[in-house]
Amino acid sequence: MTEFQAQADFRRARLRAFLREARAALGGQPNRLLSWEDAREHLRVGGQVYRGLRTVPLEKVVGSVNRYRDFDRSFLPTQDHTAHRWRSISRAFYDDVSLPPVKLYQVGDAYFVLDGNHRVSVARERGQMFIDAEVIEAQTRVPVEADLDAGDLEIKGEYAEFLERTRLDELRPDQRIEFTIGGGYRRLLEHIAVHRYFMGLEQERFIPEEEAVCDWYDHLYLPLVRIIREKKILKEFPGRTEADLYLWIMDHQHFLRERFGPEVETEAAAEHFADRYSTRLVHQVARTLRRLLGRKRTGS
Repeated sequence: MTEFQAQADFRRARLRAFLREARAALGGQPNRLLSWEDAREHLRVGGQVYRGLRTVPLEKVVGSVNRYRDFDRSFLPTQDHTAHRWRSISRAFYDDVSLPPVKLYQVGDAYFVLDGNHRVSVARERGQMFIDAEVIEAQTRVPVEADLDAGDLEIKGEYAEFLERTRLDELRPDQRIEFTIGGGYRRLLEHIAVHRYFMGLEQERFIPEEEAVCDWYDHLYLPLVRIIREKKILKEFPGRTEADLYLWIMDHQHFLRERFGPEVETEAAAEHFADRYSTRLVHQVARTLRRLLGRKRTGS
């Protein structure tokens, strides 16, 4: 009876994996289990510390060291060749056999399976919320959340490179510059380089890179972020970040200065940007309604 139940469980899990893949493909949603090697490379993972036995939320296990092609994001089996091992683990659950803890790498708030992929898969299929695990924590300079996906890895990798180049996380520990789009951190490096150049011209001396980084952050980046917060501009751009708006507003200020002169201040550029791009559709609809109402009143 136990073998029959384990076989039925595997067939059900494979069907669910197929349906999830179809929904993900149609909806453009990420469904791929993350590769530890990809994460390690992009996040520039450093030293590792053994944290011992812990109880880990299964929803935070988002990747695998060497089985990332055999399971999907929910750890449902995507390959038939996993059936034998998967069913044996399922039988152990039914027979109440004690299984050893899985082994996980932890980076930030996300976990990757070093050993025990099938145990994680069966546990999730059976509705477990937690699993016992030996945890090895790997260090990275960037914040990592449990909802990490492949697209995030690219941007997190740029962030890690930016912090290695600038050491901003050491110079300004409270910093948290996060983008939702790729290429943002490279743009910031360009901003810092230009700022350093003009600092040298104004002060007629060599400017160390560390000093330029701090001066850019304190006198360019943070003041604009404060404006974004005070004017509550971010709420007009759901899903975006302060760093996204920093780059867009700086580009918009450059455009306005070319058109109206160098006297255009950052605060004015921020307000103009928010008015033009966050409510443009609303304004257009309002103007259209006014025109229609005007025509109705005049009988035209």
